[in-house]
Amino acid sequence: MAAAGAAPLLPGVLSTAAPARAASQRPDFPLVRGGAAVELYVDPADDPAVIRAAGDLQADIERVGGVRPKLSHTLPQTGAAGLVLVGTLGASPVLDRLAAQGRLDVSRVKGRWEASVTQVVERPLPGVERALVIAGSDRRGTVYGIYDTSERIGVSPWYWWADVPVPRRDSVTVPAGPLKRYEPSVRYRGIFINDEQNLTTWSHRTQEPDKNIGPETYKRVFELLLRLKANYLWPAMHPYSDFFNKHRENPELADRYGIVVGSSHPEALLRNGVHEWAPWAEEHLGADGSLPVYDYTVNPAVISDYWRARARQNASYESSWTIGMRGLHDSALETKYATTVPEKVAVMNDIIADQRRILAEEVGAAVEPQIFIPYKEVLELYNAGVQVPDDVTLIWPDDNHGNMRQVPNDAERGRAGGNGIYYHLSYWGRPKSYLWLDTTQLAKVWQELRRVYEHGVDRMWIFNVGDVKSIETGLSFSMDMAWDVDRWGPDDVEDFLAEWAGRQFGRRYGREIAAIRGEYYRLAAERRPEFIDRGVFSVIHHGDEAGRRMAAYEQLLTRVRAVGAKVPAQYRDAFFELVEYPVHGAYLMNLKYYWADRNALAVRQGRGAGTNLFADLAEAAHAEEAALTKRYNTEVAGGKWDGIVNPYPSQIPKAPGRPAVTRVARQETSGLGVAAEGNETGAERALSFSSYTRDRRFLDVFNTGFLSLDWSAEASRPWVLLSSAGGSLTDQTRVWVELDWARMPKGTYDATVTVSGAGQRVEVPLRVVNDGERARRRARGFVEAHGYVSIDAVHTEQRVARGGAHWRVVRGLGRRTGALEAVPSTAAPVTADFATKAPELRYRVRFGGAGTFPVTVLRLPSLDERGHRRLAVALDDRPATVLAGQAVATGNRGDAWARNVEDGVEKLTALVTVDEPGEHVLRIFMVDPGIAVDQIVIDTGGLPVSYLAPPESYHPVFRPDPDRAPGR
Repeated sequence: MAAAGAAPLLPGVLSTAAPARAASQRPDFPLVRGGAAVELYVDPADDPAVIRAAGDLQADIERVGGVRPKLSHTLPQTGAAGLVLVGTLGASPVLDRLAAQGRLDVSRVKGRWEASVTQVVERPLPGVERALVIAGSDRRGTVYGIYDTSERIGVSPWYWWADVPVPRRDSVTVPAGPLKRYEPSVRYRGIFINDEQNLTTWSHRTQEPDKNIGPETYKRVFELLLRLKANYLWPAMHPYSDFFNKHRENPELADRYGIVVGSSHPEALLRNGVHEWAPWAEEHLGADGSLPVYDYTVNPAVISDYWRARARQNASYESSWTIGMRGLHDSALETKYATTVPEKVAVMNDIIADQRRILAEEVGAAVEPQIFIPYKEVLELYNAGVQVPDDVTLIWPDDNHGNMRQVPNDAERGRAGGNGIYYHLSYWGRPKSYLWLDTTQLAKVWQELRRVYEHGVDRMWIFNVGDVKSIETGLSFSMDMAWDVDRWGPDDVEDFLAEWAGRQFGRRYGREIAAIRGEYYRLAAERRPEFIDRGVFSVIHHGDEAGRRMAAYEQLLTRVRAVGAKVPAQYRDAFFELVEYPVHGAYLMNLKYYWADRNALAVRQGRGAGTNLFADLAEAAHAEEAALTKRYNTEVAGGKWDGIVNPYPSQIPKAPGRPAVTRVARQETSGLGVAAEGNETGAERALSFSSYTRDRRFLDVFNTGFLSLDWSAEASRPWVLLSSAGGSLTDQTRVWVELDWARMPKGTYDATVTVSGAGQRVEVPLRVVNDGERARRRARGFVEAHGYVSIDAVHTEQRVARGGAHWRVVRGLGRRTGALEAVPSTAAPVTADFATKAPELRYRVRFGGAGTFPVTVLRLPSLDERGHRRLAVALDDRPATVLAGQAVATGNRGDAWARNVEDGVEKLTALVTVDEPGEHVLRIFMVDPGIAVDQIVIDTGGLPVSYLAPPESYHPVFRPDPDRAPGR
């Protein structure tokens, strides 16, 4: 499955800027052959992190080849055909000698940050014929070189955390090399374990019954981080988990693994306020016996001593020191005696000066990294004048929903301490939380990370990953980008997914799993499963918008099951964890709310048996979801993950639970009801048909009682086709209406479908526009139909670059196949003369009538709290209208920012005037860079209200075939 020597699959190896140096004509180096394993050597004076990781390589070779190699700290005294030499340049005399002799190529490795070279050297020592040398520029460089070798022989970084099997082989070899891993794009790359109730539950049940996340769990976390080429951790910090320094083995282990430990925005100088402040306060009562409060304007000396104690305690470890202050447990800064913003700025400046003094006295004057995180209310204070010392790294936060709030300006980019980001792949808070599944579209992650990197943010990237489990794919991608930000481009996210899935399950499955995962992310971009609620998606418009979405999920689940049936049995647990559970769980979360919405509509329509059927289906979907999660926790991997996945934890925000449904009492009656598409009840809104879109419309025939009734349907025109002409029903049936375009004459027509039953008769009107096949073939651009034009933004007539900026396609971004982004993100805004200065998108549109119409541009949310989020819209050569989007994250519920992050789009609307029917050119201009456009909708008088944009309009190239509705 995972072939030996799969070096091109290693993330971050051989930077795209580097020459390809992996190819070699020399024979591969055998690690295991003929039942024997080659010996490993590490100098005993090398760093403990290197010696420990060499032990992992020893275990990995045994996992693959079935033979455990000897790990020695003395060079062989007798002849050996092969030897693995592991070491750090400057700490391993034998490697330094080979480098000095020019036999080990350490160019662009020696003296660099976390770089390494893996290379076969002939006759490196007396009596040794060949050696595989793994040499690092520093201790972590060596560790990463070790884990590169493990991954090359088939050991996934997720072998333990996602149960990815290690394929066994009798012969295990690696290429002769040299293979280099140059310096990473980002110096510190890590995760924040946060909102970790499920991880705590699992850890307590399966790892350490006497603890709530302790050393045994952190050993697993540290190893995973290193295998992912990460080096940094903000540990778990909530009330239900043990704080990191409670167990002194934790920081000692981190140092032995080579992990830099820091702390989150409310945890200054490695102090965990939620656990540690209360006992400290008890021990430091005021003169009057009162408890000191965590307010620097009230108790500066007590708080300063509190920080100092931890700085002294952890001074010997490689740590990251968070300076500044917020309230206890992720609450806002408390300043009783500083009420205005200028007063709070002054207090923050005093706090930083005090903390810097503590660090200089207890740890060292030049200790680094020191970080300042302007999170939530602290960002306002920073922008108002907080003075952060030049050598401190500024950590810029996103809005907790994947949109960077602001990026550094020119002065900030020149800081000695550099810049970093704190980015959420999981979040608890306003307006809604997403803690259950990995639902942030990877193309969105790519877009935002690429943007910050272009603005000089390369010192530290920290990702909130919640409980670690379920974020496997997003975390892998984020770490890949942090190591080599140039490796993946705007067209490459699916290539990453294919490569990553290939490394977990074998290359033959990589591309299909990538496509599955891409569609999963697309559906989550429409609405995260954690954000689903009653009445979000329409069940009456656009062919049952919600039903179309469920049909997409069903098709996706069918693909998942098809691949799952093919992967070898030993891969089934990993496949369930990484592919099946996320798709199936998201499907069921949506499905129960779909049936609940149908149930609510049935009540309004006065349905009988069908009302109760929809209620049963909603509750069955919820029960199936619970059973699926129980399988994860009790059956998968033999129950290894007991408690790790729970959509409904007790102490943190829950995913949407069981939706309320309504049942009606059985009545021994029957009655005919009809609801045509576009109508909650009845058929007042006619079914609309166009020869361009060649639509399929539905009408629901239902029973208002519980006794079976006979019904029939008849069309007034011979070219109106019905999926069913009648029958007997107890609850309901959906009848699909289509037209035989080849049989009907050209022109505009009215028709009816008459439904009869139980002594009743309902007429459903049809409005048909047939411009003929010739007009359809000759059409250019998008054609108006049904009172609107709907356009996927990537389907341009033309893209015009101007002023050094342009629009580029980012595949897999947004609600459809991709979105268009105005780049570079560092370009200057264009605020006038758009037609000559601004990058432009052009769309040819054919209007059937004249008038003034609203044009809505669906842009993907992005922020700039020191700038603007604008674009401009024009028709033909008319003046452009500038549209300003939400640029600030308010952190509220119910406002524009909240709607944008819940919906995943922001709708910006301008008016355009069409003087006469026919073809026109719609033009979209960049005003501010970094804007991404997803879809465009023009309402010419018939657009119904719905959550999603309508199906894309007819276009002879991009949408030549009808977008048929599902058969629900």
